[in-house]
Amino acid sequence: MSNDPMDMMIGVESAKRDAEAALKHAEAARAAEAEGEHELVLEEYSKAVAADPTNAAVMFRFAFLLDMAGQDDEAIALYERVCEFKPAPINALMNAAVLYEDRGQYVKAERCLRQILETNPTHARAVLFMKDVQASREMVIEEEQDRDIFKRKALLDTPVTDFELSVRARTCLKKMSIRTLGDLLRITEAELMSYKNFGESSLTEIKRMLTMKGLRLGQGLEDAHRAARRAIMEQLKGSGNEAMLAKPVTDMNLSVRARRALQLLNIQTIGDLASHTEAELMGVKNFGATSLVEVREKLHENGLSLRILDPE
Repeated sequence: MSNDPMDMMIGVESAKRDAEAALKHAEAARAAEAEGEHELVLEEYSKAVAADPTNAAVMFRFAFLLDMAGQDDEAIALYERVCEFKPAPINALMNAAVLYEDRGQYVKAERCLRQILETNPTHARAVLFMKDVQASREMVIEEEQDRDIFKRKALLDTPVTDFELSVRARTCLKKMSIRTLGDLLRITEAELMSYKNFGESSLTEIKRMLTMKGLRLGQGLEDAHRAARRAIMEQLKGSGNEAMLAKPVTDMNLSVRARRALQLLNIQTIGDLASHTEAELMGVKNFGATSLVEVREKLHENGLSLRILDPE
């Protein structure tokens, strides 16, 4: 038979309450504690809890001793059971919060502390500990975010020459001023195919390489569009025309076909439109040369043009 305190509690929930037996085992546990017989103490408290699972005081004492013995899993399980009593004992909530905080389980620690503060908002220790827990949680989140940002930046800054691409594909990317993985993710299939001498084989090769890394062409487009919008804003600064970029494209009185294409690309403002390239627009089904000319002319009327990707 196992001597593990929690193993001895199997079937507790269905056990018939025997308050008298529970008190006897609790007394035996206290006597063993006075004699320094630690194993016997835990054994007797386990029997006491099994005899009467409704005695919160005995259960808390058992949890506290397990806590002191370094048996955190068992202690937390018992503290949680004690906290099911109404009202939940503050000492059990506090001790559970400490154990959760030690484990880095800040959400659970906060939950315990909130239970205390809901009934006793001025509980000094709970107030102070809540601040510590929240600060630790925010620090971990910030560290994780910083780590993710650093890893992502390092990945996006990787030169495309580091990847196993054919000489032709590398040469094409160099001519398009695509130096890094980040540059490559900010371009679409249509934009790549719009360049002279860039063929299907090079496109297939690049897409295969990206797929192996869980990436795809165009997934960094929004970054490119934001950068383009900022650049346009800088160009117009002081001209009094900055507000024009926020005007809806519906103000341009485009044809139905052109408007539908812009809707598919989620282009809502004139600034959004100017941040896109011809190849992006031409990549939309049914958007042809006539619609492209129309868009160019309307933008020209506002002193703007579509974004241009210049090869070297």
